[in-house]
Amino acid sequence: MENTLGFFDIIWSIFLLFLLIAWFWVLISVVADVFRSKDISGIAKALWIGFVIIIPWLGVLVYIIARGDRMQEHAVDAMARAEDARRSYIRSVAQVSPADELAKLTELKEKGVLTEAEFAEQKAKILSA
Repeated sequence: MENTLGFFDIIWSIFLLFLLIAWFWVLISVVADVFRSKDISGIAKALWIGFVIIIPWLGVLVYIIARGDRMQEHAVDAMARAEDARRSYIRSVAQVSPADELAKLTELKEKGVLTEAEFAEQKAKILSA
C-alpha cells in the first residue's frame, strides 16, 4: 500500500501554511501596535497582550475591530517618520555648499574643461539655487 500525497493534499498543505504565516503576521502586527500606541496606558497594554495570548484568535479579532483605524494611523505615522529621517540623512550626507561647487567649477575652467560661457551658465545656476 503506497502512502503518497495527492495533488490536492499538497495544495491544501500549501494553503494551510499560507494561513499560518498570515496568522503570525497579523499577530505580530497587533502586538507591535499595542506597544507602539501612545494613547493606551500600561495597564491597558498588558490587558490587550494578555487577551491576545490567552485567547489568540478572539483577542486579535477584537483588537482589529476595536482599534483597526488606530493601527493604520500608527503605521502611516511610522512610515512618515522613517521617510523624514531618510530624507534628513540624505540631505546631511549629500549637501554640498555653493562655495564648494564654485571652487570645483573654477578648477574645471582653469583646466580647460569648461569654456567661459559654460562656467558663467553653471555659476548662475549655483547662485540662483
